[in-house]
Amino acid sequence: MKRKLTFAAAVLLLAFLVFAGYNAISGSGDDITAETTSAIQFSSASADSGTATLVSSYADSALNVEDLFTGRDLEQTADLDEAEYLNLTSGQNVQITEEGVYVISGTASNVTVEVDAGDDAKVQLVLDGVNVTNATTAFINVITADKVFVTLTDSTNYAAVTGSFGEGSVDAVIFSKSDLVLNGAGSLEIASSKGNGVTSKDDLKITGGTYTITAALDGLEANDSIRVYDGDFTIVSGKDAVHSENEEDSSLGYVYIYNGTFAISASDDGIQGNAIVQIDGGTINITQSTEGIEGTYVQINGGVIDIYATDDGINAARKSAYDVVIEINGGDLDVSVGSGDTDALDANGNLYITGGTLNISANSAFDYDNIGTLSGGTVYVNGSLVTQLTSSIGGMGGMTQQSVFNTSPNQGGGGRRR
Repeated sequence: MKRKLTFAAAVLLLAFLVFAGYNAISGSGDDITAETTSAIQFSSASADSGTATLVSSYADSALNVEDLFTGRDLEQTADLDEAEYLNLTSGQNVQITEEGVYVISGTASNVTVEVDAGDDAKVQLVLDGVNVTNATTAFINVITADKVFVTLTDSTNYAAVTGSFGEGSVDAVIFSKSDLVLNGAGSLEIASSKGNGVTSKDDLKITGGTYTITAALDGLEANDSIRVYDGDFTIVSGKDAVHSENEEDSSLGYVYIYNGTFAISASDDGIQGNAIVQIDGGTINITQSTEGIEGTYVQINGGVIDIYATDDGINAARKSAYDVVIEINGGDLDVSVGSGDTDALDANGNLYITGGTLNISANSAFDYDNIGTLSGGTVYVNGSLVTQLTSSIGGMGGMTQQSVFNTSPNQGGGGRRR
């Protein structure tokens, strides 16, 4: 599992690495391996300035992770010096039209907090003991803003929509057309009887908090990206637990997980990013899914990941313009799949294993269409150590093709990016 470093520790680490002749951000240096430990370096500017927080990752990261989070994204408490305090009342919607910090509390029904503050506004909604049950409308509906933060105080919060959403595109308990950040020190339970739990039509970032989500459709959904820095998640979904997809720009629609704890039960996919799924750390336990992790390019660099799927455990299929790849560079993975025409690792392109520990329980462990290489790591299939990959053709166990051990994942097959 990746470790987060405090500001002071990151400064000391950076100073040491510079002295030793390494580059902590790029991961360069003779001793860097596929399981490079992630580190964090904050800029000297204030957290509220919106400057980027740099996050190092595996040296050949599928995503450019350096600017995925800002300093304010990672702040788990709000500056309340000029905050406005709002107590919810049943049947009375709250309209927020200006940038600012708003502390929201109270028990109410059929109430929506509506943010329509302009394209340049940053709005922070601080939930401080909220209990809201709506029949057909979202609890939070962001119409316009530059970015909206939903920050949890050290409190217990609950939001539910018990019926079908009304006409229009709003289909989640928390819905935003703008960038959305969830963070804080408390907990939030979300129940969506007919729709999604949380939806952002832009980026969805989660950097802290404890979330219990039950949704008829997707648990967490975003058009451009879902980026998880930290948090504790329990998700039960009627479709995908975590889903990012952009129909207009195939370079978007990705999922990035730096850390966090996930307990997932999904009727469809556990985690799906149509473009890229990159996991650098965290603890992910997918107890039920059709496919555990799915994307065009799936890169796993760390974390403790346990998957049960009735179809494929990890699947790479053409859903965007990126190369179709499963790449495992680190982490501890346990993948089990159901019987039938199923595969633990199924790449409709290339499969690269360079590090980590994999424990696979399956009739068909590997299925790849082009290149499959095992150049590092430890792989067990049904209890036996594997030193070369064997690919089943079309799930027909007797027909196989083999790739040699110790072959570079960069050799042949074209580029690994789009």
